[in-house]
Amino acid sequence: MAKQILVVDDNLASLKQIGAQLESHYEVSLAKSGALALKICRLEKPDLILLDVEMPEMDGFQTIAVLKGDPDLSPIPVIFLTGNLDTDTELRALESGAMDFITKPANKDILFHRLELHLQFAAYQNSLEQTVKELEESIVTSFAELIECKDDNAGTHVLRTGRYVDILGRKLLETGIFEGELTGEDLEMIVRAAPFHDIGKIGVSDTLLLKEGALTKDEYELVKRHTLIGARFLGAIYERTPEQRYLKFAEQIAESHHERYDGAGYPHGLAGDKIPLCARIMAVANVYDGCITDRVYRKALGHEEACQVVVDGKGSWFDPRIVEVFEGMKDVFARLKVSVEPLVKIQGKDMRHG
Repeated sequence: MAKQILVVDDNLASLKQIGAQLESHYEVSLAKSGALALKICRLEKPDLILLDVEMPEMDGFQTIAVLKGDPDLSPIPVIFLTGNLDTDTELRALESGAMDFITKPANKDILFHRLELHLQFAAYQNSLEQTVKELEESIVTSFAELIECKDDNAGTHVLRTGRYVDILGRKLLETGIFEGELTGEDLEMIVRAAPFHDIGKIGVSDTLLLKEGALTKDEYELVKRHTLIGARFLGAIYERTPEQRYLKFAEQIAESHHERYDGAGYPHGLAGDKIPLCARIMAVANVYDGCITDRVYRKALGHEEACQVVVDGKGSWFDPRIVEVFEGMKDVFARLKVSVEPLVKIQGKDMRHG
């Protein structure tokens, strides 16, 4: 598939000339202004932008500033086009985030060489970033699974809950219920963060996590601390690596996934929309999976019984808007769930290890 190049130049003759040079090798879009270029970028996400520096109203430097300020558009490589290349312009171009610059009128061979060079570099960089991301997520998931094994969970809980959060979040995006609060990028971060929800269990005694009988009040208070331990741990990492934005969601999820919509949860007794949305989504996925999973202190429920636990918690335990979406996609959860023994119903809905 041909790469898409966006050419931006207020000079119509120059715009058409460059477009004609490129159209035999690339898909070419043309824009006569920075404002129009930004609209095209948001709609089409070109692979590379050739951007004129000297334009009225919004010049090339103003345009690239907007591009680099938008997380969705900032990865697109930009090559500046200029008819007046001096040292100050050259330095400013590089400081603004441009990958390169070409003087006008552009020599065709140089133009193609520069385009291919930066397209290949961008493809390599994307591939490298994806590899690093996959490696990071693999390490994260393995570590989270190790923590889950502390309470006799095989570790698949973190994988399943991540998948449940993903499909539930996609449906919430589709319905637009949380428009302005939840974006596609947010959901990607939340899914990456989901495996960390119980990371604080690393600071809870195995004796408590593996206890077969009911916990005493004091023991339960100790178990509840895993939310604060996890949030503190993740918050410290996020402070050191703020570019890893998903860690902020992970901190919120770890701290608030046991809060209840009616304010009766822990650790802070938050209610309603004061509970971070990512934690409200996680709560539904976490409780559903907790229900269908065998634990040391009780046997698993079947799918329908687990769904009923979630539905019964509508408006009290869980955000009613999320539960309504969950109710409409219960069959999707049924297909995704790992097979468990459909035995006794949870007495008192004890979810202390969830």
